[in-house]
Formats: sequence, structure tokens, C-alpha cells
Amino acid sequence: MSNNEILILKKKLLATGIRIGTQVKTKFMKQFITKANPEGLYMLNMNLILERIQIAAKFINRITPEKIIVCSGKEYAITPIEMFCELTGAKKILGRFMPGTLTNPSLPYYIEPKLVLISDPQIDIQAIREATNAGIPVIGIANTDNITSNVDLIIPANNKGRKSLATIYWLLTQEVLLNTGKLSHNEKMKYEIDDFETKTIGDDVN
Repeated sequence: MSNNEILILKKKLLATGIRIGTQVKTKFMKQFITKANPEGLYMLNMNLILERIQIAAKFINRITPEKIIVCSGKEYAITPIEMFCELTGAKKILGRFMPGTLTNPSLPYYIEPKLVLISDPQIDIQAIREATNAGIPVIGIANTDNITSNVDLIIPANNKGRKSLATIYWLLTQEVLLNTGKLSHNEKMKYEIDDFETKTIGDDVN
């Protein structure tokens, strides 16, 4: 990718709000923050967002896709996760994370993944706790206000916005496909960010 293409991509990404955080900054996320904007919202470092997505993709590609679960209780994460799982082969758990899923072998829905990917450390706390207890590494998308003490690899990003979550999973999917050779470096993924975005009632479907 040329310098000009990189600049165009960054401009496109900035428009999605991917680096816009909250008015709260935790000690865990301080390293990823550049400044606060005039509205008092902390801004995440765009270069670190892209760097962590690349690192996460490499980590994901070390594991058999069927042994990866991607979960979230966030409505806006539904379509992004469905698209990511469809294109990479990972498994999804949407909505409430049932207690014992990773820790109680006697339950019918018990599973033994090798990696857990979550969309919000606050919303997906049950998945994090169980993964930690089971010794399963966790990759987590975290905003400026998140506590990430049990997240092994943080992807700093706005995990509250619909467009932002679509963008994060779009970028991560692209990196995973590039690393596996399913997508060449001179080839564009056939899906755009909009394809990863969760549509809600009232959205224009035309």
C-alpha cells in the first residue's frame, strides 16, 4: 500500500469515529490515548489502533478457526461479528454469555476454545472471567473507560459506536484474510464497512 493509499484509508477510518473515546480515562487505557478533544472526549492513537489490529490478526491466525469464539452482548456488535465469523470460520456467541460455557463440562453448551475475542470488557465481563479461569487468552476491543486487567491483548478503539464496531471488525477480517493468503495485498476485500454495520429499525434499507 502506497503512502497516498494509507492516508486515504486513515481519512476514511477517522470518519467512522473509531478513535473517539469517552470522557473517562482508565489507567489501563492511558497508553493508547493522545489527547482530549474540545468536548472533553479522550482520543485514541490511530497508529496504535491499526498496529494492535495487525497483532491481533497474527495471533488469531495461529489458532484453528473453529477453536476461536467471538462474543458480545452489544447490539451493534451483532452484524460485525457475524460477518467476521462467516469470513474467517470462527464461532460466535451473541447476546447473553451463559454462565459455565467455558468452565462447567457437565453443561450441554460447554465448549473448549483456544481463544476468546470480546467487544467490550464491561459488557462481556462473564466471558472474560470464564476465559481467565479456564486459562484461555482474551483479545478485547476496549475504549478509554474500560478496565482491561484480564484482557491479554487490547485493541484500543471506540467500542460503543455502530460504525466504529463495523470498522474494527472489517479491518480485523481483512488482516486475518491477508495473513492466511485468502486475500492478496493488491486485492480489495469484496465487502465494505457498511456490510459489517448492524442495521436497526428505522434505517433506510434501500
